Amino acid sequence: MVFLAGGTGGKETGRAGAEGAAEERRTADHPPPAAGGAPAVLTAPAPKAPVRTPRNRRPYAVVASLVVSFAFFTLLGVTIISALGLPQDILRYIGLGLLVLIGLGLIFPPVERVLEKPFARIPQRQVNKEGSAFALGLGLGLLYVPCAGPVLAAITVAGARGEISADIVVLTLSFALGTTAPLLVFALAGRRVAERVAAFRKRARGLRVIAGSLMIVLALGLAFDVTATIQRSLPDYTSGVQKKIEDNETARQQLSGLYDDSNKELSRCQDGADELRSCGKAPALEGIDSWFNTPGDQPVDLKSLRGKVTLIDFWTYSCINCQRAVPHLQDWERAYKDAGLRIIGVHSPEFAFEKKRSNVISGAKKLGVTWPVALDNKLTTWDNYRNRFWPAKYLIDAQGTVRYFKFGEGQYDQTEKMIRELLRQADPTVVLPKPTGRAMDDLTADRTPETYLSNLRIRGYVGTPLTGGKPAVYRFPKEPLPVNRLSLAGTWTAGYEHFTAGAEARLAFTYRAKNANLVLAGTGKVTVLVDGKATKTISVSGSPTLHRLTDDEDPRTARLEIRFDQGLEAYAFTFG
Repeated sequence: MVFLAGGTGGKETGRAGAEGAAEERRTADHPPPAAGGAPAVLTAPAPKAPVRTPRNRRPYAVVASLVVSFAFFTLLGVTIISALGLPQDILRYIGLGLLVLIGLGLIFPPVERVLEKPFARIPQRQVNKEGSAFALGLGLGLLYVPCAGPVLAAITVAGARGEISADIVVLTLSFALGTTAPLLVFALAGRRVAERVAAFRKRARGLRVIAGSLMIVLALGLAFDVTATIQRSLPDYTSGVQKKIEDNETARQQLSGLYDDSNKELSRCQDGADELRSCGKAPALEGIDSWFNTPGDQPVDLKSLRGKVTLIDFWTYSCINCQRAVPHLQDWERAYKDAGLRIIGVHSPEFAFEKKRSNVISGAKKLGVTWPVALDNKLTTWDNYRNRFWPAKYLIDAQGTVRYFKFGEGQYDQTEKMIRELLRQADPTVVLPKPTGRAMDDLTADRTPETYLSNLRIRGYVGTPLTGGKPAVYRFPKEPLPVNRLSLAGTWTAGYEHFTAGAEARLAFTYRAKNANLVLAGTGKVTVLVDGKATKTISVSGSPTLHRLTDDEDPRTARLEIRFDQGLEAYAFTFG
């Protein structure tokens, strides 16, 4: 669209200008007869000032307005929408509407004149003429806002929380300029082609109609997610280059800010390992907004807990996974506090409302959280521990060394086992009570644990060996799947964060629980079969969201099979 916008300026002035110049040449070579029929005296025509054709500045207008609208609505869009009570997709539909209007303006000049009217009061004449191009950039910027990447995610979170500082504005503008610079190249290329290629000059009207029609078709394609289908059918040509650039120690450090001398040794630990390891000195609890559940709401210094075993629990009060973990923490505190266990809850908000102290205190009280809680509103401590999950538990021994961590729900008996081992190491004479009953007889003891669809963190997988990072064809094993085992069939791309479905993608999982849930993203449908019988079809659209696959009154063991449309992304299973 930017390429076409750069080459469709001028409103056919090129052809009119050429015809006018030709007429002047004819007049000079064959002057009209003088009065009375006498031959005209051939005299040199009076010199005229050269007519300067206005420069087509549409490329700059399109890209400049794209930067403006993208930056503005990225920073303030969520706040404005929430304040006005508007639907979340309103910006997208405004952008699509502008694309349609610009397309109609290219086809029908009266429509373009209407679009340019809002710019009529701007003194610069050239800006007035390029008003429709500026409006096009505004529409494209609105459509570009949801295209979140790692940097943009940080920007939008800051915008949603109202933390619009100078560095966030600079980061946003830098991101916008960096990503639109290649678009300016395309726009200038479109202008150059239009100026240099005779076919463009002679058929300007037809090309404007074609460009307008294509814009309308694009808008309809975006509205009905046709473009997503096209993207799924095309290979990811840049994934190899992206991985080469980003997947190295230096790049990861710069992109995440998570690696420094205080936490680099955390990589020695493994999620839910079956043995204690030495994973470096526990990073500090820094950037904490405030504390509660401590004497006088005073902060807790990890150094003051030397000689004790400390459990750091990253949580947020509205997270259902965190809520289900709270009873286990309550049991451990009651059972092992006298033996030397200390629990610290680091509340790292996932949403803006979770930043408010009164909300957190109220939510903690309802859940029965009585141990010290630190409000990590800036996610500083979250980053110090290189954490990416709610909930997450880190065990620190009596010398201040991280020895174990567990991400997500499940494996409570394993975590309790590690707590008991660390307490005995801290004091070999300690007398410990029996393991808490909940760890042995609650749902998790008989329930399939949370399972990440990650080529490095998956557990319970059987079948064709996983091929990381590229499409591969998988087959279910011939033998029936045991409980808590899953397998793949069809084409899948097994990534670190999620699995992406290809042609005829299926997933089988034998589970035991009341309900099974799966986090899905993308656009398409999944069909759910339980013990070979189709039970439901789920429509998926948008960012990662938890979807309920099955829901029974009592726990049961069943074979779950899921059939995916191409392009859908599957992240993690949870069971209840």
